Amino acid sequence: MAGTVDQIAIVGEEPERTISRSDSGSGEDSLDCLFSRLPLTPSLSPRKRTTSQSKSEPPLLRTSKRTIYTAGRPPWYTESGTPFKEAFVIGLCGGSSSGKTTVANKIIEALDVPWVVLLSMDSFYKVLNKEEQELAAKNEYNFDHPDAFDFDLIIHTLRKLKKGKSVKVPVYDFTTHSRRKDWKTVYGANVVIIEGILAFANKELLKLLDMKVFVDTDSDIRLVRRLKRDISERGRDIVGVIKQYNKFVKPAFEQYIEPTVQLSDIVVPRGGENFVALDLIVQHVHSQLEKREITVRAALASAHQGQPLPDKLSVLESTPQVRGMHTIIRNKDTSRDEFIFYSKRLMRLLIEHALSFLPLKPVTVETPQEELYEGKRFDGKRITGVSILRAGETMEQALTAVCKDIRLGKILIQTNHDTGEPELHYLRLPKDISEDYVVLMDSTVSTGAAAMMAVRVLLDHDVQEDKIFLLSLLMAEMGVHSVAYAFPKVNIITTAVDKKVNDQFHIIPGIGNFGDRYFGTDAPSDWYESDEVMDY
Repeated sequence: MAGTVDQIAIVGEEPERTISRSDSGSGEDSLDCLFSRLPLTPSLSPRKRTTSQSKSEPPLLRTSKRTIYTAGRPPWYTESGTPFKEAFVIGLCGGSSSGKTTVANKIIEALDVPWVVLLSMDSFYKVLNKEEQELAAKNEYNFDHPDAFDFDLIIHTLRKLKKGKSVKVPVYDFTTHSRRKDWKTVYGANVVIIEGILAFANKELLKLLDMKVFVDTDSDIRLVRRLKRDISERGRDIVGVIKQYNKFVKPAFEQYIEPTVQLSDIVVPRGGENFVALDLIVQHVHSQLEKREITVRAALASAHQGQPLPDKLSVLESTPQVRGMHTIIRNKDTSRDEFIFYSKRLMRLLIEHALSFLPLKPVTVETPQEELYEGKRFDGKRITGVSILRAGETMEQALTAVCKDIRLGKILIQTNHDTGEPELHYLRLPKDISEDYVVLMDSTVSTGAAAMMAVRVLLDHDVQEDKIFLLSLLMAEMGVHSVAYAFPKVNIITTAVDKKVNDQFHIIPGIGNFGDRYFGTDAPSDWYESDEVMDY
């Protein structure tokens, strides 16, 4: 799509119709109908929206304890671990109360694409000083001027989202005209929609937009909608709203917003009710996403054959005790109780072994005998454990037993039956994990596809690669090579490495389906391969 005025698609246009107070129409937005219902003082009912509304929109299933994404996010990186496809960014521009958020939500609904992020420019208003807050309280501050927005933060945030990174988005409180203390974490965008009155007003921001949509709504309708919103939702009076509209909103639209229509790819008259335009937008986004599809597992299966094991791999010494425990848990006739008992013993040994690779600094302490002892202490801020669900969760108990007050996170990755690719369904990571040493746990690693995705998630949250420790009871050489090739600084630690993976991506000789054997769940035959693959 092009960006010059003679190439703009104006979709679903009808004969021009000017709405005025004498108009005989009785529609929802006619002035007579709406003005008659406007209160002259702020509503005492609960405010529906007093903060900015940036949010993530993946399909999800909520339970009492967890939120599970019912449509997974496929790989967004190559077998080398580097991001392959950037998020597709749609910019929605239009006057105040033109229906941009409605159009955005309609697009999200029609797209039916998992992991969509909606960013509102309302989240990025600048923090006002005391003098500016006093002006805002008197409706004397111009929120519709480009200087009112923190474009540097908008561009920084959008660039990170476009590259697949985790970002923190401010939450703006319209009642106090300030940012709230707790910012919202947003991650995992296949599609990003950014909407705002000045979405096309900054050249650097425009460069980040893959598609530019201008929502064109009659000025009278926009005024009425703004009156309803500001009075009922933001606690303002009608006189102040009209004063602000005439002094700031209308001039800003004419000077900064309306001219940017020529930059748009599509003009959408009548906003969210223009289904022809919405369908055109959705079709274009789908076609662009199809071009960005990639397969990872097939590439992993054929790569790195015959290569020596990497230096970053550490295998627990195969003492008679370790060998004996492997004999028990690998035996298909071992009872579930014994399987759990000896698996836990191995996990404890693995965790203790892994902790020896953390950085330590020399310290001197005084013993009860008033003698000095030259010792060691962890040289870092903190350690965080992250398990790859479900089987990786079984290693948490061993980690918490030796690391006091450790924080825990979880990542759920499952195989798509149709594509055979791993997909990210759920993650819960502690705050400020970027500063931590992270122990990433999974019971087995076969092709390395799930482990790679989990490492990529941590990197997207700004965890340093050399601070990631991948722990597993059993790995296949293929999985070790896959992770080490993609992320050469990641520390890989296991109790054993088997040489082969069969056509179903099961480790040979292997351990079977660890999750089923540990939890006592005999999965149906069509589950078995998927769950085994999930536990790489």
